[in-house]
Amino acid sequence: MALADDRGTGRPRPVRAANDGADPNGTFDRQPPQDLTAEQSVLGGMLLSKDAIADVVEVLRPDDFYRPNHQTVYDCILDLYGRGEPADAVTVSAELQRRGELIRLGGAPYLHTLIATVPTAANAAYYAEIVAEKAILRRLVEAGTRIVQLGYHGSEGAEVNDVVDRAQAAIYEVTERSTSEDYVALEELLQPTMDEIDAIASRGGVALGVPTGFADLDAATNGLHPGQMIVVAARPGLGKSTLGLDFARSCSVKHGLTSAVFSLEMSKSEIVMRLLSAEARIRLADMRAGRMSDDDWTRMARRMSEISEAPLFVDDSPNLTLMEIRAKARRLKQRNDLKLIILDYLQLMTSGRKVESRQQEVSEFSRQIKLLAKELEVPVVAISQLNRGPEQRTDKRPMLSDLRESGSIEQDADMVILLHRPDAFERDDPRAGEADLILAKHRNGPTNTITVAHQLHYSRFSDLAHG
Repeated sequence: MALADDRGTGRPRPVRAANDGADPNGTFDRQPPQDLTAEQSVLGGMLLSKDAIADVVEVLRPDDFYRPNHQTVYDCILDLYGRGEPADAVTVSAELQRRGELIRLGGAPYLHTLIATVPTAANAAYYAEIVAEKAILRRLVEAGTRIVQLGYHGSEGAEVNDVVDRAQAAIYEVTERSTSEDYVALEELLQPTMDEIDAIASRGGVALGVPTGFADLDAATNGLHPGQMIVVAARPGLGKSTLGLDFARSCSVKHGLTSAVFSLEMSKSEIVMRLLSAEARIRLADMRAGRMSDDDWTRMARRMSEISEAPLFVDDSPNLTLMEIRAKARRLKQRNDLKLIILDYLQLMTSGRKVESRQQEVSEFSRQIKLLAKELEVPVVAISQLNRGPEQRTDKRPMLSDLRESGSIEQDADMVILLHRPDAFERDDPRAGEADLILAKHRNGPTNTITVAHQLHYSRFSDLAHG
């Protein structure tokens, strides 16, 4: 529902969209959810107490106020507070006068009205919660209106899956709005960035992102960070799915952070078997063949408690589309504070629609995965298959150009890790048992090669033993 101001009053009024048809329930003629007294009490409390400002600023944004006049006063208070200046009826009045907005608001007397309205400044945070709840309800009404329009748009020939995805996104946005604006001045970004640098330093350089479980890789990348798209790529059979599961194990089993594995290649039972093999160090072949020793059973029993408590979610739904993954990931983010997504693997995904070419489809997947990472503010690890380039060269080490089907994967990714195992091509290679994690692209740091040990009989990679 669009809003417009009554000229001269500063009060929004509902505006019915043109050609929206009959409205027998009068929905479009009702006033949107709002609480005038709560809005006035919040502002009044802020004008009386600096502590109230500190409490409220964590809860509300200017557009959470229904009345445009209240948005203006709130913005003025925050501006003064941010400059370290007092924000009371006198100083706010002077600042509004300087901006040429005081008369439109009703003059200085209106600010005193705000102060007279508030029962006690100590409760400003509670009044702010009321205002925030009303703002959410207004956005829900607006989202519902958009969904109705999308529904009619779908009946006119639009792709139904696209319509459903946009409707889900509209609802998700109601409660999961980013705290940042579309554009932010540099001066507002400096302090949070300095805080982040200070936090890294105070923790001895320990990553603020999701730890990968590999010391040298974490040292090079500072972990996997929110909003990043990380591509792990290799030829078939080299262990790229195992490496992705290693990341998930580090996230959920070792550090207790929520991760989700969307597998289009392996079943849930196969993934759990591999996880148990890696954690208990039991040969996967013995587990599959049912020839585990008493020691194997004992090791598994010791690890079961910690493994069972790990917040790791697995989805092996057949023919999983990216749209379905987005919907499920949104729910996990809202309910379980999702911290990491593993997609295994990119070339097995389908859009569920007709496309001009497979290359175009994979390019679209790549862009949508990057947008998913930014929307949910989680790192997304996309497992990908390389083309036959490495096998056709004397030097079998993979390169970025070997990424299969689409150059846009390289372009969209923040990080590309190419997996190389020398003994996969020459069994007698002097580096047998080692694997290279080739950091071929690293948007926020240098490229590098990290050497690890592969223990694929245990379904895992691990740090090399030094010294």
